[in-house]
Amino acid sequence: MTAVGNLEGDVTAQLDHTIVHSSDRFASARFLTGLLGEPEPGAYGPFATVPLGNGVTIDYADSIVDRDRIVMQHLAFLVSEDEFDDIFARIAERGLPYWGGPEHQEPQQINHRHHGRGVYVDDPDGHSIEFLTHPYVKEE
Repeated sequence: MTAVGNLEGDVTAQLDHTIVHSSDRFASARFLTGLLGEPEPGAYGPFATVPLGNGVTIDYADSIVDRDRIVMQHLAFLVSEDEFDDIFARIAERGLPYWGGPEHQEPQQINHRHHGRGVYVDDPDGHSIEFLTHPYVKEE
């Protein structure tokens, strides 16, 4: 088995940042930093920025169209077992709905797929945020 996302061959590209559209960039960024237990998001130009441990930033932007037209995105965060425990405790403290599956199946459950644990929660704009403790694996 090989972990999905391992760099093989001559691939040297690395993700630097991604932009997520929202109805309120700072509310969405604070939702994520709150779950991660991180400080307030930063500001960079028109973005509310959430830096991650590997140098990637999630940049939230206010959508120029109404909230009903924001296209849902999926963000998956690989975290340690201890970080997962902390994040899951914050989800439970806030009384947030969560799911064991990506399409809102397995309500109020975590999953144990891929030799780890995973949970899905929606941010204020309906973006699906996944926290997992083990990378997905694929059969070769």
